[in-house]
Amino acid sequence: MKPQDHALRFQADETPPAPLAFGLGLQLTTLSVSVTVLITTIVFRAAGQDDAYLAWAVFAAVLAGGACTMLQPLRFGRLGMGHVLMMGSATVFIPVCIEALVQGGPGMLATLIVVSALFQFLISEYLPRLRRILTPAVSGTVLMLLPISVITPVFNLLEDVPPDSPVLGAPISAIVTVLVFCGFALMSTGKWRLWAPVLGALAGSLVAAAFGLYDTGRVAQASWIGLPPNQWQGLNLDLGASFWTLLPGFLLAAMIGSIRTFSSAAAAQRVSWRRPRAIDFRAIQGAVATDAVGNLFCGFCGTVPNTAYSTGASLAQITGVASRNVGIAAGAVFLAIAFLPKALALLLAIPSPVFAAYLAVMLAVLFMIGVQMIVQDGIDHRKSLIVGVSFIAGVGFQNDLIFPDFFSGFAGSFINNGMTAGGLVAILMTLIVRMSSPSSTRLKAQLGLSALPELRQFLHRFAADSGWDQTMSERLDAVGEETLLTLLEEGRKMDSPDNQLAVSARREQGQAVLEFIAAPGKGGNLQDQIALLEMQVEEARFEEQVSLRILRHLTTSIHHHRYHGMDIVTIRVDPPEQASAAHR
Repeated sequence: MKPQDHALRFQADETPPAPLAFGLGLQLTTLSVSVTVLITTIVFRAAGQDDAYLAWAVFAAVLAGGACTMLQPLRFGRLGMGHVLMMGSATVFIPVCIEALVQGGPGMLATLIVVSALFQFLISEYLPRLRRILTPAVSGTVLMLLPISVITPVFNLLEDVPPDSPVLGAPISAIVTVLVFCGFALMSTGKWRLWAPVLGALAGSLVAAAFGLYDTGRVAQASWIGLPPNQWQGLNLDLGASFWTLLPGFLLAAMIGSIRTFSSAAAAQRVSWRRPRAIDFRAIQGAVATDAVGNLFCGFCGTVPNTAYSTGASLAQITGVASRNVGIAAGAVFLAIAFLPKALALLLAIPSPVFAAYLAVMLAVLFMIGVQMIVQDGIDHRKSLIVGVSFIAGVGFQNDLIFPDFFSGFAGSFINNGMTAGGLVAILMTLIVRMSSPSSTRLKAQLGLSALPELRQFLHRFAADSGWDQTMSERLDAVGEETLLTLLEEGRKMDSPDNQLAVSARREQGQAVLEFIAAPGKGGNLQDQIALLEMQVEEARFEEQVSLRILRHLTTSIHHHRYHGMDIVTIRVDPPEQASAAHR
């Protein structure tokens, strides 16, 4: 089954025509720059900062967003993820940034952001240990709640027009934007579908201009090239009571921002390939690390921190273009706009109703990407309950429907954000499930063929302790052997003391759950290799695929997570009688 074969015209590693890449990059930049400027303006206006510092903060935020957006698809070492991932100012930091500015000014803000950026580096490094918490169910729930958490201010923009403007100007321009956008996306094929978003925004802007809603004066007054006056105030290293009071809020915001980047990076991978692939968690580590680099820059400059936007995944889903070149083009345009006040004014002059209508369609697509992520990982009663309760909790907190007086006093404005509240509920429920899971028996050995006898003995003992018969014991023996042989692919040093193997086994819901943790090799993802067997018809390399075919036959599911520094393979095995019933 190849659900994306007809939808995706250019996958991540393919090169579209330069005009197309630039055009789509410009679309992404238009949205991201506008949101970045809006968030930065809200923070510094609300905190009573003057126009000179606001201009500096906007410049630094746009510069950081552009640099990180370009770094994400390029992937240098452990930085970047190799896919289109837009970066920009983070809404989750708005309340804590305002409070920091009020209590300690830009210097206090800068110091707190730098510390939270260092915390994000730790999250990236220790992501393998967080894998049991940041599951696809948690990430998908966060993506589903992201539109919920911003939909009210987005819809408020529909009526954000001058008081003396024509009554029909806002609704007609918004409706035209949606109709043209969705019309081309639904009905067109080929090149026209690629331009559906920009055609919708262009049509809506032309209608708005006819009603006098497009602010041409702002564009005319802006200079072509320029830099704001330097307002950098450095770090405030006087770590007094205010710093320690505000620090927990910044660390919590950094964690939520990392979860959003995690979710957005996973969504970008989901829509970037014609054939579904297992998520590459090394790429997600790179995305979070790049987020941390951007926030380190934002901290030293004294502006609002970054996070990842999921608009790149939405645009790829709509247009069928997921090429890395689109992200590089978007980053380049983003950077250029920081030094071109007139170009920035041109984008910011897009009428609010048009901007809101455009963003609403993108958010709708993003919601469904979150749903797809959850479904593709498999649904059981536990995941259903986690997702359902977390989503309802997020909606309730977003709308101040769940004991608002109590929770506002307890957790401040954080809990009023649906994405934050729902994400924390999902994490808490996932932790409860993990803590209540049966304990595992463990084996540690040197990674190599020499570990096979010890592994067999370990699995036979686990089967006996779990009350399974000889048939199940032999099945686990075969699964363990084939998994070990597959991990020892060509290019890995056999029996090297530097390569270690850790195996855990537990009984869960009548199944055996085996987890292999090994040093990384040069081979591909085991999960992807098994999935490809279903689409291969030739048998030219059958002897090289024997282990994969045996694993596919004997196991219920295989998940292979690849991180920097380790491979983690989780396998579920049904007892023979259950497996036979499932096949019937």
